Amino acid sequence: MVLEYNLIGEYDVSLDSKGRFRIPGALLKKLGDRDELEFVVNQGFDKCLTMYPRPVWNEVKKEVDELSDLSPRHKTFKRIFYRGANEVTPDSADRILLPKRLQAYAEGEKSLILCARNDRIEIWTEAAYDELLQEALEDPAALAEELFGDSKGKKVED
Repeated sequence: MVLEYNLIGEYDVSLDSKGRFRIPGALLKKLGDRDELEFVVNQGFDKCLTMYPRPVWNEVKKEVDELSDLSPRHKTFKRIFYRGANEVTPDSADRILLPKRLQAYAEGEKSLILCARNDRIEIWTEAAYDELLQEALEDPAALAEELFGDSKGKKVED
């Protein structure tokens, strides 16, 4: 049985000198029993890391693993998806230690943003997250219309 997650919110955290950040208490409450928390972090497809609660990772992994190893495109996708994947568990102080290769993603920045989105948590450097949001805010109304249609509920054709 897969747990249902309804994660939401943006959380400012700091990466310490050992490559750890503390999971904010408000987010921990939404994740369930602290004693059973386990995550998988990978590099994701954007300029961020993605941290999946273990049950969510297991479901996403099933879908990816169904791709054929006989197809070069499928194998390439699998390699990209699994790039940097590591199991992480919070310590007694609710800190997550990022593996060295994933720490390099932060490019020396200490300020991170945890963006909780449904069943996963994106880990952004503050600079990359601000850049993403700035680009997205260029014309949010046009994007909403493209994705959801006009005010009468009709979808806009691609």
